[in-house]
Amino acid sequence: MTPSSDHEEVRRYYGEVLQASSDLKTGACCPSESMPPALRSQLADIHPEITARFYGCGSPMPAVVCGKTVLDLGCGTGRDVYLLSRLVGERGHVIGIDMTPEQLVVARRHQAWQAERYGHARSNVQLIEGRIEDLAACGIADASVDIVISNCVLNLSPDKEKVFAEIFRVLRPGGELHFSDVFADRRIPPALRNDPVLLGECLSGALYVEDFRRMLGRIGCADVRCVSQAPIALNDAQIIARIGMVAFRSMTLRAFKLDLEDRCEDYGQIATYRGSIAGQPHAYLLDDHHRFETGKPTPVCGNTYDMLSATRLAAHFDLHGERRVHYGLFACAPANPGTAASAEATQGCC
Repeated sequence: MTPSSDHEEVRRYYGEVLQASSDLKTGACCPSESMPPALRSQLADIHPEITARFYGCGSPMPAVVCGKTVLDLGCGTGRDVYLLSRLVGERGHVIGIDMTPEQLVVARRHQAWQAERYGHARSNVQLIEGRIEDLAACGIADASVDIVISNCVLNLSPDKEKVFAEIFRVLRPGGELHFSDVFADRRIPPALRNDPVLLGECLSGALYVEDFRRMLGRIGCADVRCVSQAPIALNDAQIIARIGMVAFRSMTLRAFKLDLEDRCEDYGQIATYRGSIAGQPHAYLLDDHHRFETGKPTPVCGNTYDMLSATRLAAHFDLHGERRVHYGLFACAPANPGTAASAEATQGCC
């Protein structure tokens, strides 16, 4: 299949074959219970037609977005766009891009309704039909976006490296990519990558995790952090027969547009969380092995220090240390299973 035919298969699957999330054949579409409680309660303010056709696999909703410009790649009917519309507030701006007209029709139909629901004088949402491989054609300028999110869409692209290069082009320095997607424990056999059902179900386009790491390194992103992950159930017997040898996981990842090192290095730096992020008074979870308790000085590697000091998170941390003395590798390791390594516990709105 060529990239163009891949696009057409995805557009047909999401525009014509799927009419509701219940039509999916796998467990890639996560239930609302996996969403932080504060966000889950806000789903009641999203129009039911929007939520009925939601096909995400996670909850890529970063904190500290008030007043920011957020870009949602593959926004579909706009569930995450409208959650963000409330979180960024009237001073913020949310852009949703999708190539499926049938999905955008639903999102646009309720745009005014959502603005009124939130008490906004006018909508802070912009919806664009286009391909995520060419954000310039969608009118997204260099360094114009604070945060890029995506929910189980990037795996559908036939040119993933171009998508990620575009993401880092449009992000401002210190901006963040925060996304959920499906990943595989091995490379998908070429014959299966052409299967339209497996592609539409977000399986045959899933990236092998190590190839993903290498690809991000090639475009200049040396440190990607996992926020949460969970296995995906295939459920359908025919799909299991075709691709059941592959283990799939839903992962929520974050990466910053920063000049970082490819290993965690120790410079004797310290970070102390102030407890000032809305809805997170006791602790802040940066990723699955960095949980900052309020008021507790915590040693951090140089990369983590930069993620806190050179981004929108800086106002919420007291940071101490320089890079004059290097002490070797920093002992960074993922958290043990069953610890607090999950998506950010709660989110506050403006």
